[in-house]
Amino acid sequence: MKVRVACVLVGLSFALSTTAWAQSNDSKYCSALSDKYTTYAQDNGGKSHNAPPADVASAMSKCSSDPAAAISVLEGALNNAKLTLPPRN
Repeated sequence: MKVRVACVLVGLSFALSTTAWAQSNDSKYCSALSDKYTTYAQDNGGKSHNAPPADVASAMSKCSSDPAAAISVLEGALNNAKLTLPPRN
């Protein structure tokens, strides 16, 4: 019985650490997408300072709390602006 509990605990700790690592990479990628959108799409290459559409602004604010949902919105916005996506590490 003690061996089973130990195995379950080891398995859970591994699963949680893997999930945290993936979220960290997603958060970094989401931030890179937000930065690129802000620099090239929103600022129009430094020529103007237009506010982003509501869905893009919402996605940008969710990079730390829900990066998976935000990434798809930001990738779509950058693709619509015909910009290349930053590398996903």
